[in-house]
Amino acid sequence: MRKVKIERKTRETRIICEINIDGKGRYRIKTPIGFFSHMLELFSKHSLMDMKLDVKGDIHVDQHHTVEDAGIVIGTAVLKALGNRKGINRAGYFIMPMDESLAVVAIDISGRPFLKFDADLAGKTSDFETCLVEEFFRAVANTLKANIHIRLLYGRNDHHKIEAIFKAFAKAMKTAASKDKRLAKELPSTKGLLD
Repeated sequence: MRKVKIERKTRETRIICEINIDGKGRYRIKTPIGFFSHMLELFSKHSLMDMKLDVKGDIHVDQHHTVEDAGIVIGTAVLKALGNRKGINRAGYFIMPMDESLAVVAIDISGRPFLKFDADLAGKTSDFETCLVEEFFRAVANTLKANIHIRLLYGRNDHHKIEAIFKAFAKAMKTAASKDKRLAKELPSTKGLLD
C-alpha cells in the first residue's frame, strides 16, 4: 500500500500528516483555520486519498506559515507515498463546477516543479486569507515536484471559487497518482526518469 506518515516541526508550525494514496477518501483534519480545514477535507474526499492531518501554527502572526507549511508537508507526503512512481499515470486534469464558479486544474508529477495560478480572489472568505490559496499550491508543487496549472474560469463567490479549485485539484491528483497496470514496472517517461 502507498502510505506514509511524516512530521515537520519548525519555530512557526508543527505538522503531522498521514496519507494513504490508495484509500477511500477518509479524513481527520485539524488546523486552526476552519475554512482551510474544510478545503483539505474536500481534497481528501475527492482524491480518494485517506488523510490524517494535525496542524498547529503561529496564527497570532498570520495564517501564512500555517497554510504554506501544510502545503509543504502534503506535497512531501504524497511524493514519498508514490515511491518510485513506476506505473503511475503521472498526469491528470479536471474541470470542476461549483455553483456559479468553474475551475480547471492540470497536474503533471514530472519531477519539475512549477505553478501557474490564475484566479481572481477578493481577499477573505470566512476566517481565511484567500491570497494564501496560491501559496499553498506553490508549496505543494515544489515539494511534490509537480507541474500544476490552476485556472479559475469564472465565479462570483470566493467560497465557491476556492472550493471548485480544491475539488478540481483533488480529481486531477487522483488520476495522476493512479496506477495503470500496463505500466506496472515502467516510469511514465521516455527519458527513463522523472526529474
